[in-house]
Amino acid sequence: MNSPSRVIGFVNAAHFIDHYSMLIFAAAVIVMGPALGMAYSELLPYATPGFIAFGAGSLLTGWLGDRWSRRHMMVIFFVGIGASMISVGLVQTPLQLGAALLSIGIFASIYHPVGTAMIVSYADRLGREMGINGVWGNLGVASSALATGVIGQYLGWRWAFIVPGIVTILVGAAFARMVVHEDRTGSRQAAAQARVAKQDMWRVIVALLIVVIAISTTFNAVTVALPKLFAERLADLTRSPALLGVIAACVYVFGAMTQYTIGKLLDRHSLKAVSLPLSFVLAPFLYFAATLSDLPLILVSIGIVMGAFGQVTVNDAMVGKYTSEEWRSRAYAVRYFVGFTAAGASVGLVAWLYQRGGFVTMLHAFAALCLLTVAAALILPQEIKVPAAQPN
Repeated sequence: MNSPSRVIGFVNAAHFIDHYSMLIFAAAVIVMGPALGMAYSELLPYATPGFIAFGAGSLLTGWLGDRWSRRHMMVIFFVGIGASMISVGLVQTPLQLGAALLSIGIFASIYHPVGTAMIVSYADRLGREMGINGVWGNLGVASSALATGVIGQYLGWRWAFIVPGIVTILVGAAFARMVVHEDRTGSRQAAAQARVAKQDMWRVIVALLIVVIAISTTFNAVTVALPKLFAERLADLTRSPALLGVIAACVYVFGAMTQYTIGKLLDRHSLKAVSLPLSFVLAPFLYFAATLSDLPLILVSIGIVMGAFGQVTVNDAMVGKYTSEEWRSRAYAVRYFVGFTAAGASVGLVAWLYQRGGFVTMLHAFAALCLLTVAAALILPQEIKVPAAQPN
């Protein structure tokens, strides 16, 4: 038997690594250009195949997690993504760079459908563990740019990929040694698992799809647009890029705290009771952010980030509570495939809306989109709680 706390600890570390690895290039590309003799705009597209693979690959990796072994898939994740990061540090041509970044995206696609399903299987308090896991992923996002900048400054951009690659492989070796292959034939279902009447299951599916598309699109759009929005609207407070970065990082800290808080609420209340009030948060904050600046904008941005991050936790808990053990990785695969596809489309949507009316048009459009989350929360059925089954 595996220790639940040990497995969840490794899975949390994997979430950190997953998001960290996907964003190293975004931070390192600024200094990679001169070294490779290419402009920023010429290098950036080489990351596109990796981001496509990050979402599309989840369908296959989730299927393998259910049909083969989640533990074995996570070993492949650690070793594969570590080796891929090292390979980026060794590239000599743009073609090699594109192939190495694609490799990172392929192995990164393993984590969300497989790792999240493992948390559901081992968690005693599902909401709390989902919230903590979300915090680890956000720490990976926040740490990537900082660590890449420090390593790149003192050791060079290549080591910014090689060092975390080596560390990841070592973590994978520890995981392989300390976590054994799980036999799920007699495993219990998720703690505090929820059930709904069979005739109401369509409402769960429709609600989940609506929220995933709306929140994934809005979340990625806000992530892309926030630095530019702050640069335009906080000019009276500061023109320092470094200080703007600190402000943005502090705003995201509130998002991480929200995931933990929402997770704890989900352990005490039904999904509908938590998601309904949360669904009213995003639309008004996005609407008011369209015309605000300086300190009021910062405060409203905190509300936007808290609403978006909280909804992500609700989405993951919804899949965990409403799917059976044998189908869980595949359910998460579909959830993340839909979410990452919508998130990818949001970048072009942000550019198109900004071109037609600036941030006012863009933020008002996403505020309207987030009204759909209210409808999704309203159609969620009431839960029928079932006690967690004990292993045979």
